[in-house]
Amino acid sequence: MARDLLNGDTVPVAGRLLGHGPEAWIAFDEEVRRLMRSPGTREGARRLEARLCHPDGRIREATLAAWRRPPVQLVLLRCADRVPQVRRRARRVLGRLVAQHPVRNRDRARRALNRPMADDPAHVLTALVPFALRLGGREHGGWAVEQLEAALSGRYSLLAAWWRPGLASTTWSWNSLTARQREGMFARLTGSADRPTRRFAARVAVACGQYGARELARRAAVERDPVTGRTWTDAALAALAAGGPDDAAVDALLGSRSAAVRAAGVTALRRAGRAAEAVDHLADRAGQVRACARWLLRQDGGDPYASYRELVTDPERVSGYAVKGFREVAEQADAPLLYPLLHDPDGAVRAAALAALRGLGHVLDDAVLLALLEDPAASVSREAALSLLRVAERLDSAALADRTGPEWPLHTRRAAFRLLRGRGGSAELRASVAMMTDPDPVLGLYARSTVVNWNWLSTLDEGEAHQAELGVLLARAARVLDVHRLRLL
Repeated sequence: MARDLLNGDTVPVAGRLLGHGPEAWIAFDEEVRRLMRSPGTREGARRLEARLCHPDGRIREATLAAWRRPPVQLVLLRCADRVPQVRRRARRVLGRLVAQHPVRNRDRARRALNRPMADDPAHVLTALVPFALRLGGREHGGWAVEQLEAALSGRYSLLAAWWRPGLASTTWSWNSLTARQREGMFARLTGSADRPTRRFAARVAVACGQYGARELARRAAVERDPVTGRTWTDAALAALAAGGPDDAAVDALLGSRSAAVRAAGVTALRRAGRAAEAVDHLADRAGQVRACARWLLRQDGGDPYASYRELVTDPERVSGYAVKGFREVAEQADAPLLYPLLHDPDGAVRAAALAALRGLGHVLDDAVLLALLEDPAASVSREAALSLLRVAERLDSAALADRTGPEWPLHTRRAAFRLLRGRGGSAELRASVAMMTDPDPVLGLYARSTVVNWNWLSTLDEGEAHQAELGVLLARAARVLDVHRLRLL
């Protein structure tokens, strides 16, 4: 597009870049400057958009002085210009573009931002935030961010001041953003799809005390960005510490999908006088939350170990996460408590029991683990394979190969193939050749990769397979091998 502009294209730049975000304007500025350094294109740089990106700072400054309504995005770029004279003029022009009478100059402001806007400069400032944050890392790019932060905080800012309507042109009076305008800006910025914008808005909102404990907790609970969520969470905890218990705020933290936010909610239970609820979070799906619940229970005089024992021995209350929590406080002598859970109706409980036994260093019989490879729950089959992996060399390769047939469920085939690969040698090669055409694309990919990278001559030299058998396997694998390597073999 920059080349088209220099070649005489009459389509407005702002219209073509509309909706492409700050990166498009930055790229346009860099490309125009690169092209205009070439002698063949300088004569075609008559458009004001091109002159505003000219390599010569004097031309950029003169263009800012002559152009009545430049695109606000290009003016914001020049606010971070390396030439001091250009920066100073661009900042005055940007303040003038933003500080327009909300009704009298509404059309002019709409053209400046190339998007529909409401009747006050707060919408212009909202649209500037993502662009200003992209420029904030430049040497002179922090000015706009500082001005926007001041405007949001209720302090005086060149970008947040405009002429009071109804007064004569000789008696200008300055207004700053009202509380209602700042509230609207915060609502739009904290709900932005742009992650840096949400982080900026959250930081400023917390710094100026925009929200109370309940609203901070609610925002922490629904925020998906970990950094922004941490900002809201820390602010909510600080507000609770300063303002006293608030059950609604604590419940909002506890209901979050984020483990870090739920953990903060669990720690807040103590200050709220609800430490007895720690037992309800011992079986949380996140280890961080379970650890906080155990800490809170100890602070309240309870025993997490005894509570976990009650959970794992109660068929009505046991869950996979309860078993994981029990593993975090159990010792090797507690392994017998986990045996009955291997037959629990819930596959998550059976898988967690297997993982806990392995973590406690308890070794189950190979026959028991081999039977669990055929468990209807994929998680149980996977945990059984992990338990058998360290003893794969002593397993019967024929029995494992039988479980890789297409009649078996996918998770059983995957577990058996994993053990055959862990076993290595000719057993792995036979299974890989057999599973090259497996209907599961992941298994087929692993099998073909193994065959392609296999050291056939080493297998023959070590006597792991007879030459005739290797010849048959090589013939079956011919379609995935390079023709030159196949000819050599």
